[in-house]
Amino acid sequence: MNAWVKSRLALLAVTLIISSGCASTKAAENQQAYDPIEPFNRAMYKVNDIGDRYLLRPVAVGYERGLPPQMRSGFQNFFSNLKYPITIVNDFLQGKFRNGGRDTGRFVLNTTVGLFGFFDPATRIGLKENGEDFGQTLGKWGVGEGPYIVLPLFGPRTVRSLAGDVADSPLTPLINLNNGDGAWALWGVYQVDKRSRFLEVDGQVYEAYDPYLFVRDAYLQNRRYRMHDGDIPEDNSHLDDMEDMGDEDNN
Repeated sequence: MNAWVKSRLALLAVTLIISSGCASTKAAENQQAYDPIEPFNRAMYKVNDIGDRYLLRPVAVGYERGLPPQMRSGFQNFFSNLKYPITIVNDFLQGKFRNGGRDTGRFVLNTTVGLFGFFDPATRIGLKENGEDFGQTLGKWGVGEGPYIVLPLFGPRTVRSLAGDVADSPLTPLINLNNGDGAWALWGVYQVDKRSRFLEVDGQVYEAYDPYLFVRDAYLQNRRYRMHDGDIPEDNSHLDDMEDMGDEDNN
C-alpha cells in the first residue's frame, strides 16, 4: 500500500471518528450549526474572501463575459460528467440501485455520444442528472455531520463532508490532486467555471449583515437538503429554499 493511500485512509479514519463522536452533541442533524472553532473559521473565511474578491471573482467575470453561453454550458457538462463516477458509486452505497443503473447509463451515453460530456444527450432522453457523494452516504449511514470548518482555498466543509471528499478523491481528477500539474490546472478551470455560476448571488452575500453566517448557513442547509433528497424534516421546511444553492463542495 503506497504512502498516498495510507495518508487518505488515515485522514478518513480520523474524520469519521470525529464525526461519529459529534453525532449526539448540539451538532445533531437538522439543528443549529455546530461551529466550535468559529474564530479560526472566520479568519479563514476572510482569507478566502480576499482571494475571491481580488483573484477568483474577476477571473470568473472575465470567463463569463469572454465565452459564449454554449461554450460555458459545454464546460459545465464536461465537469459534471467528469465527476459523475462519484454519484454512481454512492448511488449503490446508499442502496439506490435503480438510480445507480440509470446514472451509469447516463455517464456512458454522455461520455461516448456526448463527446466526453461536453454535450448532454442523456438528459434529452430522460436520464436526469443526480448528485450523490460519500459525505451524503455517511449521513445516510447515521454518521453525524460534525463541526463546521472553513479550509484555506477549499472553503466551507463539515467534518463529514471532508471525510466524503477524501473517500471520493480516487474517483475524479477534480478532487484527486495528487496527479501533478495537469490535475491542478483542471481543478483551477473547474473552480473558475463553478464560481461564474454564483456571480448572480454575490450581492446577497456582500449585503448580508454577517456574510460569514450567511455563507455558513447556506452551505449547511444545502448539504442537509441534498442528504435528505429534498424530503426535508418538518422542522426544517425552510431548507427547500436552498435547493438551487449549488454543489459543493463540495468540495
